[in-house]
Formats: sequence, structure tokens, C-alpha cells
Amino acid sequence: MTTYKLALIPGDGIGVDVTDAAMKVMAAAASRFGFALESESFPWSCAYYLEHGTMMPEGGIETLRGFDAIYLGAVGWPATVPDSVSLHGLLLPIRKAFNQYANIRPHRLLPGVEGPLKAEGFDILCIRENTEGEYSGAGGRLHEGKDNEVAVETSVFTRAGVERILRFGFEQARARRGHLTSVTKSNAQKYSMVFWDEVTRELAAEYPDVTVSHMHIDAMAAKMVMAPQDLDVVVASNLFGDILTDLGAAIQGGLGFAASANINPDRSAPSMFEPVHGSAPDIAGQNIANPIAAIWSGAQMLEHLGEAEASTAVLAAIEAATAKGIGIRPGLNTTQEITAAVIAALEA
Repeated sequence: MTTYKLALIPGDGIGVDVTDAAMKVMAAAASRFGFALESESFPWSCAYYLEHGTMMPEGGIETLRGFDAIYLGAVGWPATVPDSVSLHGLLLPIRKAFNQYANIRPHRLLPGVEGPLKAEGFDILCIRENTEGEYSGAGGRLHEGKDNEVAVETSVFTRAGVERILRFGFEQARARRGHLTSVTKSNAQKYSMVFWDEVTRELAAEYPDVTVSHMHIDAMAAKMVMAPQDLDVVVASNLFGDILTDLGAAIQGGLGFAASANINPDRSAPSMFEPVHGSAPDIAGQNIANPIAAIWSGAQMLEHLGEAEASTAVLAAIEAATAKGIGIRPGLNTTQEITAAVIAALEA
């Protein structure tokens, strides 16, 4: 029997609730498909920061390196720790240290879920560059608090970074419906985004079986609202991908359905899986958080680990639950009820 070692970082707020739910489903999948999951939980969170002055201990990255995958619930408690501290102290260092440069976020309506749009038949896979670009952390502030204060934030785009995320997007498009949309703002950002467009055109010559479209970020936002069914694979920079995937979550019914995977494609280090939603401190511990995004992220984890059959079965179980009207609207069912429904469908 194959055993996979998982590092669990439940984090803050409802991250604890949905991690528990997702791991119950993962355990049911492991039992059904004949593999084992061995997990170790780490208390790294904003509460940990308040006690220790850091989001994770020194050597935390090396501790995580020995695992097959990392599962993250949610991080953030802005009332006590600024988001800039929690993000740059935990999530971003993990993504960068393990070269998790491909952030994968699927957007489609689950059976029984009503989105805000008339369109229903859309299936969008957003590929977000995850380690550089606008979130590189390059910059600084001078003369803080004075009239001449200056803040500089520098986006960093490397040929290696841009080429590899675009190539990853092309491969995903080739495996799906053969259409890639590259999103930039090259009419206004005449260096970084023109560079991105040029690399896209260069790589397109290697993928003659993939149709390529170029769209500006503002036009893409409109496209996702007006005609999402026309989109297949969307690839974008760190910032643009971050924004578009929240829009994608909205059109698929809300953040409670939005899954994500932070992938190291060459598998030289563990990948990390997490729901897109935040920690929602106001509803933490109340058994009302929707765990579907967390469970879907777990299905992505199983696929990455090589358990494709189990991953497909978990997704089918999610769909079976929502088709019965379970978990389709906030507050309709408890976290426990949704989890139980997914497990029941998985074991049926």
C-alpha cells in the first residue's frame, strides 16, 4: 500500500473547520482506493505569530520539504495581524521556496448551484503565475510619515518565469479544449506586459494545435461576465491571475466553491493545496463554513499525488451532493452535513 505524507497547516478561522472536513473526505477516498495518508499538523497561524513573533518557526520550510504535499486551510486574522504580515510570513515564502510557480484554479458551476450569470455551461481553468511578477516583494518605502514619503513596488518578470508558466498553460490547453487566452495590459504597461505578449507569441509556434487569444485584463473581466462559456484555459500574471480568479469564484457561485493548487511541476519539492477563500473569522468554529472548496482542493491534491481515480471519485461525490441541493447556498447546510453528504456519495 502506498503511503503519502501530508503536512497540514489549518491556519486561522474557518481554515481549521474546512481542513478537518477535507481530511475526513480524503481519508474516505484513501480507504476506498487502497492507499494511505499520513498527516502531521502544524499550528502556524496568526495566533502563532502573536505568541512567537513569526508566522512559522526558523527551519519551517525545511520541515515541510520532507512531505509529499502540503494542505493549507486559510491564513489571516486582520484584526490582530496585518494581512501583509501573514501573507509574506507564511503563504508566499512556501510558494517561492518550493518553486510552486503554477497556481491552478478551476471555475465551473457544480450541479444544483446557481451562479449570478445567465451562462451555465462554462468550464474555465485559470493558470496564475505564482512566484514573481507583481508579488515579487521588490521595493521599499522612504521618509515614512513625512510629506515627501515615497513607496515603490517593483514587478519582476523573468524570461524563465514567464516562459515556464505560459508553457504550463499551453500544455493544459492541449489536454483540454485547445484554447489558451493570455491576459496582460500591454497597452499601458509597455515593458513587462509587452514582454509577456512577445513570449506568448514565441511559444505559440511550438503549439500549432492550440488556438491563442490575447486579451487585456479589463476586457477579460468583462468577458468572464458576458461570455464565460467561450473561455478554456486562461493564463495570467500573479496579480492579474489573483484578481480574475476571485471573479471566477463569483460566477461559479461564490468563494465556497473555489479550489486551488500551488504546483511545483517538476516535483522537486512538495506542492500545496488550499481553498481560495479566506479565514472568515466572523464565522469560525460555528459549523457553517462551506467545505466544498477545501474538499475540491483535496481532490486536486490526490490527482497530483497520482491517485487520479480517487480524485475523480471525490469530484463526482461533490457533484452528487450539490445535485441533491446540499451545500449549494451559504447557510443552507452545516459544515458537518456537507462533509457527510460528500462522504456518503463517495462510499456509495
